[in-house]
Amino acid sequence: MNLERLAQLLQSFAQLRIAVVGDFCLDRYLEIDAAHREVSIETGLPVYKVDRVRAQPGAAGTVLNNLVALGVGSVLPVGFAGEDGEGYELERALASTPGVSTRGFVRTPERRTFTYCKPLLMERGRLPEELSRLDSKNWTPTSQDLSAKMAALVRELTSHIDAVAVMDQVDISGTGVITSEVLQALAALAEVVPVLADSRSGLGRFPPLIFKLNRNELHALGCISSQAGNDELCAAVEALADRNRRPSFATLAEDGIVGATPGVRSQWVPSLPVRGPIDIVGAGDSVTAALTAALAAEATLGEAMELAMLAASVTVHQIGTTGLANASAILELAQRH
Repeated sequence: MNLERLAQLLQSFAQLRIAVVGDFCLDRYLEIDAAHREVSIETGLPVYKVDRVRAQPGAAGTVLNNLVALGVGSVLPVGFAGEDGEGYELERALASTPGVSTRGFVRTPERRTFTYCKPLLMERGRLPEELSRLDSKNWTPTSQDLSAKMAALVRELTSHIDAVAVMDQVDISGTGVITSEVLQALAALAEVVPVLADSRSGLGRFPPLIFKLNRNELHALGCISSQAGNDELCAAVEALADRNRRPSFATLAEDGIVGATPGVRSQWVPSLPVRGPIDIVGAGDSVTAALTAALAAEATLGEAMELAMLAASVTVHQIGTTGLANASAILELAQRH
């Protein structure tokens, strides 16, 4: 894809309406000043002095932020948060993001807000060091009433969106937004618009959607052996595309990405060279956003994967944060390559 076509594709995103359905969490960063060390008199344990707190939408929210950064004109989150302080912060952050409408985002006393609390040790002249993360999650099944509400919101999307990105971030299936009822609604929606799905707990229970997986997830699904070479991996991606009757993608970290459409041999796009220290947090979500936007804009499979690799390269070079790939940074990187 040449620069002119890349610029044209990115420019077309302003006309798109994309929904993000899934588990929105709050990414809360605690920046700890390493220069101020103290020991608790009462416990003898180290006391960390938090110099700055910053919060932003994470998980499905990172996909949303990347869609906004890519220039997508209208982004609609469909998900829920608790009636707690973290939920307030999360909804406020979503509502203040340009082009985002929160009419599909629900606050409920039934759930606590999914939160990743990330302490970062900040020391002059050194990269931030992430300490042990503190998570807040839900471990019980999402109620039938809340599940039905989420499914109804998905069904309402049919008439006014161009594509959907699905992010299933929970560790235990059924404890987040992507319940069986929501999956049924997404299956019906996939007959109308592109629906791209990514799941931390695996796509095995998902209906035929556009699958985005990594090598480990392909193995967990039984699609490849643990020592699969390139031929086996490509064949597996092709088989998934044929089975689902939709494109399928496998991300391969530093080895790039493989994609296939039904009945067509797979294509491979390499990743870009590393240009210094990297932080992979958010890279997969930037790929999800780029693929979804590109497919919604009717890009070719190869164009979608090239854009995804550019986005991932921009993201991984942002240290100490959940990275984002905006359109201008992507164009600048493309010009250098």
